Amino acid sequence: MADDFDFKYFRYDPSMVAAVLFIVLFLAITAIHIYQMIRTRVWIFIPFVIGGFFEWIGYIGRAICSTETPDWTLGPYIQQTLLLLIAPALYAASIYMMLGRIILLTDGEDHSMIPKRWLTKVFVTGDVISFMMQGAGGGIMSGESISAIHTGEKIIIGGLVVQLLFFGFFVVTGATFHMRMKRHPTTKILSESLPWERQLYALYGASVLILVRSLFRLIEYAQGNDGYLISHEVFLYVFDAVLMFGVMAWLAWIHPSEITARLGQGKGRAVRRVVEVYELV
Repeated sequence: MADDFDFKYFRYDPSMVAAVLFIVLFLAITAIHIYQMIRTRVWIFIPFVIGGFFEWIGYIGRAICSTETPDWTLGPYIQQTLLLLIAPALYAASIYMMLGRIILLTDGEDHSMIPKRWLTKVFVTGDVISFMMQGAGGGIMSGESISAIHTGEKIIIGGLVVQLLFFGFFVVTGATFHMRMKRHPTTKILSESLPWERQLYALYGASVLILVRSLFRLIEYAQGNDGYLISHEVFLYVFDAVLMFGVMAWLAWIHPSEITARLGQGKGRAVRRVVEVYELV
């Protein structure tokens, strides 16, 4: 490693206008998700909502950094770096659980590449590993020494690779389930009008946005602190802020409560059947 490596917090003057814009946008969409989650009791979206908090708090860090130019301090820099980096991993955790609910609703476990009881465990485990690696890498980079910076970058890159691999496999798993279900629909699908395909398309849309964002971040960190992507602020907003806001807006419009509400109705019917049998006895 070169002793003259020139590490800088930013290689541009962070925009206050852009940071404030996305603080407002992420605050608004997170508030909508909190309302939807509480009203419909979709508790699998708790990680997703926490990810929304990470986003707007992260952009507060960027707004603070914009007021410190050119004498940036470590606290706000780490705040915006870490929170914006790991927020999508929290979105992913909720998205993984959504597929499990779709498979449960459709009685489609036979069409899944992974048994339902392992599905969420496998993907959430990968997500946790990715989350921890990215968080640890960001924390190590705060040491500011040349060795710490390069070590942190390598760990973050590893975490992003893990995220891309697991998310890519998740998309393949969802698409395979979809194709098998179309070819051989279950009795549940044939007998009831279920929004399972609409929910799968919602997963595809959110997954593509997160995959593109994670690929951008991987290339950004692979280029290093003096790379082209990290040296131009516009790329962060186009390939991270806009895409992650898109994920939140997309899943606010096509909300998983469509699935969880049907599952709740199914449980209610099952309880009523048990009661009726008991009364007959």
